[in-house]
Amino acid sequence: MNKLILSVHARHDDFYIIEKPPGLNFHSEDGPGFVVLAEQQLNEKLYAVHRLDKVTSGLIILARNSTAAAEFTRLFTTHQVDKFYLALSDAKPKKKQGWVKGDMIKSRRSSFKLLKSIENPAITRFYSLSVAANLRGFILKPFSGKTHQLRVALKSLAAPILGDPLYGGTSAQRTYLHAYALCFSWQNQQYQFVCKPDSTTLFRQLIEHENFHTWQQPWQLDW
Repeated sequence: MNKLILSVHARHDDFYIIEKPPGLNFHSEDGPGFVVLAEQQLNEKLYAVHRLDKVTSGLIILARNSTAAAEFTRLFTTHQVDKFYLALSDAKPKKKQGWVKGDMIKSRRSSFKLLKSIENPAITRFYSLSVAANLRGFILKPFSGKTHQLRVALKSLAAPILGDPLYGGTSAQRTYLHAYALCFSWQNQQYQFVCKPDSTTLFRQLIEHENFHTWQQPWQLDW
């Protein structure tokens, strides 16, 4: 079996930006997880400061020292790291753009559900475009960091993510959710990273769409 080589998008004295493939556990469970594989590949101790679901692909920050890890944790806790995601659905959403807000509680089979109450809400804003017959692309920005937040948000719009059966999505080769871009300030310098999803999958129809160019620098959208 070939050893998985992770794609390193950026190296900094304090952190790496690394792409996580879909289907890889973030933490080690039934084999080495993303963090352990990154440590083995880069031959150094690394620190997790946020995470992605097993089914989700895309960009992850790993800190290279405990001081940087503490600062990134503070930035994430205070919502000073902007994250942008891409998703696909084969269902028509209740609305084409806007907000999804609501409290989240645990539901069946390790899933969550959205409530109408907003005491401690999950907050997501999104835009979408029709990329093909029965295929809609989404760009999403979470304003909170709840588990399964984006998957629950799209289900609540009647457009569950393609390949996400836990939330009612149609079966597919993968769950079509991708951590597309990161934007943050570090030591008074602004950093922006973008990682397009695998173009050998259905994501290709989105990234080759004539209107996708408007999402190339997602931090410039009106959020």
